[in-house]
Amino acid sequence: MIVAETRTDLAKARADLPGRVGVVMTMGALHEGHLRLLRRARADSDHVIMTLFVNPLQFGPAEDFDTYPRTRAADLATAENEGVDLVFAPMNDEIYPDGKPGVTVHPGPLGEVLEGASRPGFFHGVLTVVLKLLHLTRPHAAFFGEKDYQQLTLIRLMCRDLDLDVDITGVPTVREPDGLALSSRNRYLSPEQRDPALALSRALVAAAAERGRGEAAARAAAERVFVATPGAAPDYVAVTGPLLGPAPQHGPARMLIAARVGATRLIDNAPLTL
Repeated sequence: MIVAETRTDLAKARADLPGRVGVVMTMGALHEGHLRLLRRARADSDHVIMTLFVNPLQFGPAEDFDTYPRTRAADLATAENEGVDLVFAPMNDEIYPDGKPGVTVHPGPLGEVLEGASRPGFFHGVLTVVLKLLHLTRPHAAFFGEKDYQQLTLIRLMCRDLDLDVDITGVPTVREPDGLALSSRNRYLSPEQRDPALALSRALVAAAAERGRGEAAARAAAERVFVATPGAAPDYVAVTGPLLGPAPQHGPARMLIAARVGATRLIDNAPLTL
């Protein structure tokens, strides 16, 4: 496995990867969800590139950029064990040589709701770094988890609207045995906070049980779970269409949830059929 830290080294190593190339973009602190992405990329590609970069552009002033878990040595060992061919692990000034870039990707109206409303500027940072990494790694396909469903949807729209020739593949959310969606931020939870954190997945299950009664009933069922769970404060509970537009009266939909458990902010989502 080659580890490249500069654009020059990445370009040289990328030139030696023939055939179909898949990329998995990570901020490190790898867990089983990341491994699922790497394995899907390996199954669908001749070669796999993994990026390892904690993107400062997507963190707000009061968010956890400085304390975000950084486990580089363990992440590189995991990547090699998973058969990754090339890891791009740059420093901040390699990605943003002038500091904060003067030009960023605007996510449009869809980037200003849900996560975008709760974390202003978040998707500007996400889409900007994804676009840069797609240009630098030049993959045929990129693999992203469905846990970050709004992010996945916006990346697909960006590639479509900006005519990027790359396949964007969503990989289903990986959960712990108790139902909690895997996230690098789960390690922030204390043992006492584990049960309140399960309110997110329990709310999705409760909503699914009410899907035959429509959007309002599904959302109300999810909200009742939070009312009954001290220690879990919902940020939003939303039912949308599959592309995050208005929820249909009948047919495929998506429920998306964000909540705080202590100082930790968690998100989750699941498909619904109304």
